[in-house]
Amino acid sequence: MNQMDKFQIRTENKENECVLYVSGELDLSMAGEMRSAVEPLMEQTERTLVLNLKDLTYIDSTGIGIILSILKARTANKGPFLVEDIPVKIKRLFDMTGVSKFIPTNGQFA
Repeated sequence: MNQMDKFQIRTENKENECVLYVSGELDLSMAGEMRSAVEPLMEQTERTLVLNLKDLTYIDSTGIGIILSILKARTANKGPFLVEDIPVKIKRLFDMTGVSKFIPTNGQFA
């Protein structure tokens, strides 16, 4: 595994949003790390929670499930949620699995 594929999450707090920059490979082996990063942010509904996927190189069904669980929790808490800068090959996977229609985006793709 090269450095580009190593899973990393960087959080940036802005005035109206909290952006999680997700990079590398989000798969079953990284699910716990992803959940741990997101968990404390789920109740902070005063700001938009943004997942920036620009540097995501791979996602499996577990990763997709995590994104959908974030969406479900944010919807239940009435907290705004957005996924931005989805790489084309990841967007294609979202389209093939039928989840694209559920994931709120800003319409921009990486």
